[in-house]
Amino acid sequence: MNKKQWYESLFENYGQKYDNEIFTQGTLGECDFIESELKYNTLLHILDVGCGTGRHTIELTKRGYSVTGIDLSETQLKRAKEKAGNNNLTIDFQQQDARKLTFNSEFDIAIMLCEGGFPLMETDEMNFEILKSVTKSLRAHGKFIFTTLNGLFPLYHSVEEFCASASQDGNATYRSNTFDLMTFRDHNTTEFEDDFGNRKILECNERYYVPSEITWLLKSLGYSKVDIFGAKLGEFSRNHTLTTEDFEMLVIAEK
Repeated sequence: MNKKQWYESLFENYGQKYDNEIFTQGTLGECDFIESELKYNTLLHILDVGCGTGRHTIELTKRGYSVTGIDLSETQLKRAKEKAGNNNLTIDFQQQDARKLTFNSEFDIAIMLCEGGFPLMETDEMNFEILKSVTKSLRAHGKFIFTTLNGLFPLYHSVEEFCASASQDGNATYRSNTFDLMTFRDHNTTEFEDDFGNRKILECNERYYVPSEITWLLKSLGYSKVDIFGAKLGEFSRNHTLTTEDFEMLVIAEK
């Protein structure tokens, strides 16, 4: 049996704690932005890639949209289904690998927020497989909205200091960060407590991307328009110009 990757271990038995992490608190504002990008057309079908505990999936469903949520983690999906049930919502949640989605031209829009799979994969090729797989799932004039780590940030700042400043008691902590200029990967030790109170320490690495890379990857997949902005928690907007101060970037690609 293959050894579990760090991102698989991270999300195991972490559904409830995950919902309390500081980076999951911007759901309402982020869904406001998605709605504006959809021009409030509730007939459009949405795919939520790396949906986690379903926070965007559930909120958009409440607002009248048809959303399918996929995630690799069984425990994250279990939590998502519980939350949907508590809200009396019937939502199609599926356990799927974002690199090998089973959809073909079925969705009008795909969202992939808060590092939903991309850019957590262990190779650049695997990350690209996610972009390719999501693209295949979209219809002819589909739109792809996602956030990813901004490669300009670690050139000017310490990732470890940023993570420490953005953390609260009880949240996951990240330390021993080393940013590799040749690969644009940040290697770190993540320490957290799962839903059962078990302390876990994982050796992780995440890929940071610069805007020109993202643009090239998406243009090579056939997107005609790629816009990139600074991603501000709970305040996504086309008015936020990406700078070296933004930890994440917001990408909006149109076929």
